[in-house]
Amino acid sequence: MTAFPGTFADDVIAQPAQTQFETFIDEHRRALNGCLDGLTEEQARRSLVPSRTTLLGLVKHAAVVEKVWFDEAVTCRSRAEIGIPATPDESFILDDSDTIATIQRTHREACEASRRATSTLGLDDLLRGNRRGPLPLRWVYLHVLRELAQHCGHAEILREQILAAE
Repeated sequence: MTAFPGTFADDVIAQPAQTQFETFIDEHRRALNGCLDGLTEEQARRSLVPSRTTLLGLVKHAAVVEKVWFDEAVTCRSRAEIGIPATPDESFILDDSDTIATIQRTHREACEASRRATSTLGLDDLLRGNRRGPLPLRWVYLHVLRELAQHCGHAEILREQILAAE
């Protein structure tokens, strides 16, 4: 199971909404990144479902999600300019150079870049680089939190199946 730190909610109850959003997002980021801890490269790449979803692929995809919502949406740069896949499905594709260490590092770096990109923004500031049109940071935070929560759930199930098979 994903282990959330003891600060999950208690330390931010009385904080402003933006602090609450950022704390919950960061805790889900760490939980997803940590789903690879203690696994072998083979386990991290193991495919247990018909889709391209693997534990390593989930974390690789999450790094792309960070770049979509906190680079593309904030800077209005294209995915090609950023160097990320055009579609979400492509972001799960693993290549030979993808390892637990490289993917975890890439994900951590993407999360740090996201924090920097939003550090001067408020919840009502509009992000203009999304195909839907301008979106407030509040909506983007909620969307990212939802996606990270879903992927943490996927990762918990995959990890449990992988470890049970050993």
